[in-house]
Amino acid sequence: MSEQQPPHRPIRSFVLREGRMTEGQQRAFDRHWSRFGISQPEGKLDLPMLFGNDNPVILEIGFGNGDSLFQMAQNRPGYNYLGIEVHRPGVGHLMLRLAEGNLANVRVIRHDAMEILRHHLADNSLTGLQLFFPDPWHKKRHHKRRIVRPELIEMLRGCLREGGFLHMATDWEHYAKQMMADLSDAEGFKNSTGTGNFSPRPDTRPITKFERRGERLGHGVWDLIFIRQ
Repeated sequence: MSEQQPPHRPIRSFVLREGRMTEGQQRAFDRHWSRFGISQPEGKLDLPMLFGNDNPVILEIGFGNGDSLFQMAQNRPGYNYLGIEVHRPGVGHLMLRLAEGNLANVRVIRHDAMEILRHHLADNSLTGLQLFFPDPWHKKRHHKRRIVRPELIEMLRGCLREGGFLHMATDWEHYAKQMMADLSDAEGFKNSTGTGNFSPRPDTRPITKFERRGERLGHGVWDLIFIRQ
């Protein structure tokens, strides 16, 4: 009898460390998930139905505690924001802020972003995509776990509308150079600031506490903004 091969397990770009939710985060999660949360979809997401309008949609992958996503959505009510995050405390924190601010232009998915991109977003459905400070997986043997790789960029090209933007930021120089190389080599994208150039931080991206701490320690930050052709 032939040996059965184990099923292929995809390489994850994250480690699920749940952490402890505060009482307020848990309460917000329980009370407001039905309002802001999107349960695991079975097919393609109908974004106009989910938001109740046809406003342009910007997707943020890995929004952390959600403070910057909340601020962007509050500052730009004419845009819808779809946030993906796997960690429950961050989702709970964002839902608490959304409820307090009574924002109607944010929806949240708690799931692996790669699975959502691969199976549940229609072509040409997004106006923008944001990926800020993803885990750099700085050890060389872990670079294969970085979320930014040609496979991701190819999926993003399909999801973005022509003229849509792809905005990434990192405080890890080696990762920034890899992002630049991968995006510059990708078909269907053009660097908004010219070949090989990083972008100044646009006003639309808030400075996070994490970023301010890094600046005090002398860390650099690199922004990349590419346009879907």
